[in-house]
Amino acid sequence: MDNKMERQIQDAYIVAATRTPVARRKGMFRNVRPDDLLAHVLKSVMAQAPGLDPALIGDVIVGCAMPEAEQGMNVARIGVLLAGLPNTVPGITINRFCSSGLQAVADAASQIQLGNADVMIAAGTESMTVMTNMMGNKVVVNPAVFAADEQRGIAFGMGLTAEKVAQQWQIGRDAQDAFAVESHRKACAAIAAGHFKAEISPLAFSEHLPDLKTGELRIRQRLAEDDEGARADVSVDSLGRLKPVFHARGTVTAGNASQMSDGAAAVLLVSEKILKQFNLTPLARFCTYAVAGVPPEIMGIGPVAAIPKALAQVGISQQQLDWIELNEAFAAQALAVMHDLELNPARVNPLGGAIALGHPLGATGAIRTATLVHGLQRSGGRYGMISMCIGTGMGAAGVFERL
Repeated sequence: MDNKMERQIQDAYIVAATRTPVARRKGMFRNVRPDDLLAHVLKSVMAQAPGLDPALIGDVIVGCAMPEAEQGMNVARIGVLLAGLPNTVPGITINRFCSSGLQAVADAASQIQLGNADVMIAAGTESMTVMTNMMGNKVVVNPAVFAADEQRGIAFGMGLTAEKVAQQWQIGRDAQDAFAVESHRKACAAIAAGHFKAEISPLAFSEHLPDLKTGELRIRQRLAEDDEGARADVSVDSLGRLKPVFHARGTVTAGNASQMSDGAAAVLLVSEKILKQFNLTPLARFCTYAVAGVPPEIMGIGPVAAIPKALAQVGISQQQLDWIELNEAFAAQALAVMHDLELNPARVNPLGGAIALGHPLGATGAIRTATLVHGLQRSGGRYGMISMCIGTGMGAAGVFERL
């Protein structure tokens, strides 16, 4: 056998992970482009590994759930160039909807594990402000979806799938609202305690504001340092006054669903050779990643299929997970997943989740990776997991080990 084919699987280590603050849709980043958000985190993550030659980067893999308009044109490569990385560094944009950012981390780690690269960047960017609607700028659903009952779930809006889960798992409005309040409480406490400071790279930007009285253009400088979505004034009473959004007699509201958001994140992964060569300190080791399919009309239950699969691949039990980032697409689906898998609530989203902190779709997996690896470092936990449901009926889960 050719010796070139005899390559052993090697470990992939995370040596840096950072993100922007997450903004509400049409919030503080309403005039900031998604490719600029991406360029910012790419520059910031490289700055966290001083001395590492950027020319060694094998590829930059970027998740984006709606890679069109301002985040089209292979936004990964655009971000690489805007960040000032060498022209020799390539970039690819990938899309697995809400798991795009985590998929980018897994794909980057795979390239290192297989020996195809020694340095990789995984990232995600999404501006929901620039979206014309949740299904993209031009929606053309295959007519066959509506012709057969077994395919109709593909066309369901995400909110309607949450209503299906709430109904099938018998999760009432009160439970959903209470879960949402707790998400905000934990997020506000984490922000006040400074727990996100290590993972956030503040973003300075300028806004051009016309003065209608004088006809002059005023430039305002801003610095985004904290997440914008968490609210201390949220209560069960205030959420209880909100009307259902997706079904007249439903239970899913804007208050117990994830926020539409803008944000970006980047994760720097290297091989053991690079760790030693540049004297880098690893934050975590990438362990494994798994995806699984479920019926599209109850897509929120996807983690129930993906999590056991990932745990089996890495050979650990659920009880060994010290930290679980379970993306809160909707309170109903998060509660259903926690119920079916009997997840320990104390270890799920200890700093709050997407209901409070936001969900910039394709960026969320990379954002939550930054939260997880820094959280494990701070808490001293060993194993952590990131999991989420995915549109059209899928679930994803990734496992990481603190070093």
